[in-house]
Amino acid sequence: MPQIEEAQPKYLQIAHFIRDQILRGDLRPGDEVPSERQLATDWKVSRPTAARSLEALSHQGLVEKRQGSGTYVRSLEVNRRARELYGRARQTGKIYTTGEYAVITSAGWLDAPDHVAEALGLRKDRRAAHRRRVTNNQDGPITLSTSWFAPDVGQRAPRLLEPERIQEGTLMYVENMTGRKGGYAEDRMCARAATEEESATLRLQPGSAVLIVHHVVFDLQDRPLEFAEATYPPNRWAFEQGYPLT
Repeated sequence: MPQIEEAQPKYLQIAHFIRDQILRGDLRPGDEVPSERQLATDWKVSRPTAARSLEALSHQGLVEKRQGSGTYVRSLEVNRRARELYGRARQTGKIYTTGEYAVITSAGWLDAPDHVAEALGLRKDRRAAHRRRVTNNQDGPITLSTSWFAPDVGQRAPRLLEPERIQEGTLMYVENMTGRKGGYAEDRMCARAATEEESATLRLQPGSAVLIVHHVVFDLQDRPLEFAEATYPPNRWAFEQGYPLT
């Protein structure tokens, strides 16, 4: 049984453990999750507590209960948060689950836009390494994203400049090449109408609403390590967070 913060109610500990298995790809769409009886035995909790954990997963859209059969992992149409992508990469060496793949549409040196330069702390030298990608699954595009890195990172991690996939993900690769470790991240989200390029890439009707996420990773010395800007199409993303009320 994993070590989880005691501040979380027991049913959320169970739900988050199963959720992480789903988001890592250990439990795949169509797989049966443990029953109430099995969860009650494994976690030494009551049946109502076990049932509540499955209800929480159902409310998050991760599982579905089939009458007289059991509870099964749903086909996911949600965006996995960055920390879960990184967590899976560190555990499995792969950032994507089965059926997902990324196409790198451009990579190399570019002059950073103002908001990127500000996020990375660039002043005189505005040149930055970038990687632009479209992530897909069997149903089509999931996200359009661009990662940006300061010049010193691009020089020490040259594969960032090549339009080839980095299996373990860009952050793990950068950590390994530079010796700088990601310590924490900040996300800023907003919704707006898609640009023409975004509509074409994500196969959207002109003017469709999209979610924009600005994601900054800081190293252990509080220096910006990566800035990523991602565009998510409608009906293909959801964000959730559980926390205790005290």
